[in-house]
Amino acid sequence: MKIIVFGTGPFCVPSLNWLADSPHSIAAIVTRPIDDAGKRRKSVANPVREYAIEKSYTIHEPKSCNEDEFVGILNDYGADLFFVCDYGQILSKACLATAKLGGINLHGSLLPKYRGAAPINWAIYHGEAETGVTVIHMTAKLDGGPCLTTAKIPIKDHDTAETIETALSKIGVDAVERAIDMLNDWDSTSSIGNLQKQSRATKAPRLNKSDGKIDWTRTAKQLVDQIRAFKPWPNSFCEWQHGKQPIRLIVHQAQTMQIETNAPAGVIVAVDKKLLAVQTAEHALAIEIIQPAGKKAMPVADFLRGHKLQVGQTMG
Repeated sequence: MKIIVFGTGPFCVPSLNWLADSPHSIAAIVTRPIDDAGKRRKSVANPVREYAIEKSYTIHEPKSCNEDEFVGILNDYGADLFFVCDYGQILSKACLATAKLGGINLHGSLLPKYRGAAPINWAIYHGEAETGVTVIHMTAKLDGGPCLTTAKIPIKDHDTAETIETALSKIGVDAVERAIDMLNDWDSTSSIGNLQKQSRATKAPRLNKSDGKIDWTRTAKQLVDQIRAFKPWPNSFCEWQHGKQPIRLIVHQAQTMQIETNAPAGVIVAVDKKLLAVQTAEHALAIEIIQPAGKKAMPVADFLRGHKLQVGQTMG
């Protein structure tokens, strides 16, 4: 097949690498423009662009892949299929129609759960025991097309969004290969794949910085999941009122701690040389690695040596 790849982030790279070595031909690679890459984060890294340059593929960087002029460029390629993964834009019907078999999308969740831009983060945040990838035959509706193939992995207690993204990108390769094989034998008229049950659909919206704010009225288990889910961005943070100015604290690692107390949520319930525990709706959150604003992440023992926190103080 002649395939055009749409991708930007690292999640796309393992499947892109497989496509490059497969019997299929990559006609071009479409990626986000450089000036779009760093709006939410300081980094402007684009692994797909770097890969395309290294392998000397033709690169397109349209502001919008759905503009009439670019749709015309796509039409001239006469591609059999679009492969879309970690791209950052929704392809319109007119755009998809320029490929004979339309497009497939490798999505980082077990659809229809966690449709949207941040499926891995929200799956961990909500305490899911497993997650996976789904390859869908694309429609203009966000992540709403029929499912062609899936693959699953467990979410372990030590996993973060970073480790799960890496694992899913690897198992996605086989799912993409199987999906393309299905389409290779498709007559383009009969139905293909399994329709998603709309009643089971959940959303995974793009992350905002404010999502990282710790809500102490959640349980300690829920906050541990949040901390893992929001690494490396936006991280999970709170504030400690120190003097006239509060100190912003990023919590990088924590665990649940059972302690008998009648303290309300958000109150520090235990402090010693190596321990800082804050009451939640259920159990306490024992903070292990912390990062004060403007400084590097450190073990909580190092932080406590320079800051006199006390039982009874409140975390915001």
